[in-house]
Amino acid sequence: MGFASAWLNEKALFPEFIKETPDNQTGIIVVVPAFDEPGIVPLLNSLKSCAEPGCKVEVIVVVNAPADSSAEGLENNSRCIENIKQWKNNNKNRFFEIHVIDTGRSPIAGWGVGLARKTGMDEALRRFNAIEKPEGVIICLDADCTVEVNYFTALCNELLKKKERKACSVYFEHPLSGSEFPERIYTYITLYELHLRYFVRGLKYSGFPYAFHTVGSALAVKALQYVKAGGMNRRQAGEDFYFIQKLAPPGGYFALNSTTVFPSPRESYRVPFGTGAMVAKLMDDFGDSFLTYDTAAFGDLKILFDITRKLYASGHDEVIKSYDMLPPGLKSFLKEEEWTIKINEILRNTSNYESFVKRFFVWFNMFRIVKYMNHVHTKIYSKIHVQDSAYDMLVMSGLNDIPKDPYKLLMYYRSLEKDSQTAV
Repeated sequence: MGFASAWLNEKALFPEFIKETPDNQTGIIVVVPAFDEPGIVPLLNSLKSCAEPGCKVEVIVVVNAPADSSAEGLENNSRCIENIKQWKNNNKNRFFEIHVIDTGRSPIAGWGVGLARKTGMDEALRRFNAIEKPEGVIICLDADCTVEVNYFTALCNELLKKKERKACSVYFEHPLSGSEFPERIYTYITLYELHLRYFVRGLKYSGFPYAFHTVGSALAVKALQYVKAGGMNRRQAGEDFYFIQKLAPPGGYFALNSTTVFPSPRESYRVPFGTGAMVAKLMDDFGDSFLTYDTAAFGDLKILFDITRKLYASGHDEVIKSYDMLPPGLKSFLKEEEWTIKINEILRNTSNYESFVKRFFVWFNMFRIVKYMNHVHTKIYSKIHVQDSAYDMLVMSGLNDIPKDPYKLLMYYRSLEKDSQTAV
C-alpha cells in the first residue's frame, strides 16, 4: 500500500483517470484547471520553453464545467481538448507528458475551481503514490498563465530537492502593458497587484508569521504535505487562500522568489472574488482608483501581536489587563470575554513559548485578520487610495527614496519581494 492509498480511498472524489504508469523519475506534476479555456496553447508553449529540471514532469489539464455551463462554454471546452491534442501532435516530447482529464459537465453541487483543482491534485497525488514518491511536487497553475524559463528548475532545486521545505507561494507578476487588453485593464491590474503586495507587506510589518501571497496559480506543495493538510478544499473561489492557511503553520512553507508566474490580467465573471472578478468589478465601475486598508489597521495588529508575545507565563490578571491595552478597533472586533477565554485556553494547552505563539496564530490566522480588516473599516477607519497606503507602509518600514506613482511604486514592491526569501 502506498503512502497515500488510505487517504485517496477515503477523500478522492473520483477513481483513477490516467491509466498510464508514471515514469519513476517523475518529480513534478502541474495541475491546470480549464473551463472555457480554448486559448491554452500559450501556456503549453511557455512550459515547453522551460529549462529541463533534474526530474521528469507531468502536466494534468482538468477540463471541467459546472452543471449550469452555457453551450458556448462547453464548446470551448471541446476546443481546448482539441487544441491540446494538436499541440501534442506538433510538439516533440522533451521532458514532460501532458494528460487531459475531461470531467464533462459535473453533477456535483457547488462545482467550481476548488473542486477542479482538487480533482487534478488528487490525481497527481495518486500518481506519486503509485511510484512511492511522497516528496513529489504538485503545482497549481492556471490555463491563462505563462511562466519564466527557469520555472521547473527553480521548483526542482528549491522545493523538490530540499527535505525541510514542504510547500511554497511562487513569485508572480501580472503583465502591466501590451495590446492584448484595453489600457484600462492594465491600469486596474497595476492597482490591484499593488494592493496584494501592500497587504502582505502590512502583515509582515504587523509581525504576522505567515505573511504569504495566496494566488491559486502560484502555489506548490509536496505530495505528503498535501495529504497532511487534508487536500484541496471544494470552494468555488478562494480555495487557494484557505488551503495555504493549512499549509503554512506546520512549517516548511516559503516564498519562492527565484522564478516567476505571469497570470493574465483579464476580467472574469466566473468566480465571486479574486483577480479576474476584481478587474471585472473595476471595469464595470469605470473608476480610476482602488481603495485599500488604512495602514493604521496594520499598526493596531502590530500592537496586538506585540502584546500577545509578552503574555506567555502571565497570570489571569495580566491577561485581563492586556485587553485594556488593545486599540479601539480591536476591542470592537474582539470582546473582552472572548479574548480572556481564548488566551487562557491557549496558555493552558501549551508548555513553552514557541507552542504558545504558534497556537495563538492558528487561532488569529489570516482568515481572522481579513475579517478584522473588513470589520474595522466599517467601524473605525476608512479605506484609502492604494498608492497612498502602499507609500505610507514603506515609510513606516523605514525605507527611503520611495516613488508615489502607482506603477513605479509597484515596481518598488516587486523588487523588495524579489530580493527576499521567506520561510517558516
